[in-house]
Amino acid sequence: MKKCPFCAEDIQDDAIKCKHCREFLDASISPRLAKEEMPWYFRKPFIIFALCSVGPLALPLIWWRPETSRAWKIGLTIGILVLSWILYQATMESIRSIKEYYKLIEGL
Repeated sequence: MKKCPFCAEDIQDDAIKCKHCREFLDASISPRLAKEEMPWYFRKPFIIFALCSVGPLALPLIWWRPETSRAWKIGLTIGILVLSWILYQATMESIRSIKEYYKLIEGL
């Protein structure tokens, strides 16, 4: 018998999961422990913040993230690039409208 490192209950020596607290004793099996070991720059909140801050310049974070499948990487890349293009076009149209408005005001 040995003690569970999470709840300190007695468990079998060959146990891979505690029957009391239901925690995996091997970090490679536990999805919760694996996420805790992931570097901060691969975590979803940081990637979302980076995408909102610098847009498509944050795409390498998605491509280097080991947990994301290739299909998701491709889909996110296409979506982010399309959204960036739409926002760029909307910005350029706004600038053009502002320039026309100032020309109209100067003519008065």
